[in-house]
Amino acid sequence: MSTDFSIKPVGAPVATHILPAAGDAARSAVATQLPPSQSVTAVDSNAAIRNDLQSSSDFISRQAFFDRAAASVVFQVIDSRTDRVVQQFPDEIVLRRRAYFHALDLSKSEPTRLVATDRKA
Repeated sequence: MSTDFSIKPVGAPVATHILPAAGDAARSAVATQLPPSQSVTAVDSNAAIRNDLQSSSDFISRQAFFDRAAASVVFQVIDSRTDRVVQQFPDEIVLRRRAYFHALDLSKSEPTRLVATDRKA
């Protein structure tokens, strides 16, 4: 096992085949007339596709707090429009399980009693 933590290439690079977008059968197909409700239009491939989450992140807030019953830190993503939890780590069921076992551990331990072992002279 290597200890230098570097990524090393394995084997020779493999050439990938690029397939044409439309075959000869699609180019020579007969045009059909369909009503607009049943037809499909091609998407403009030149149009820019955006995956912009910034507009939805305006309504997202994040918080972290310590759950004393479960004795663990909880991270939450909250939708500020509805004040609902969108995502949480650890899950609610995990927190309940941790709180249950934490309460069991606390009930098993005996309360510490001071025992007088020193003798007075």
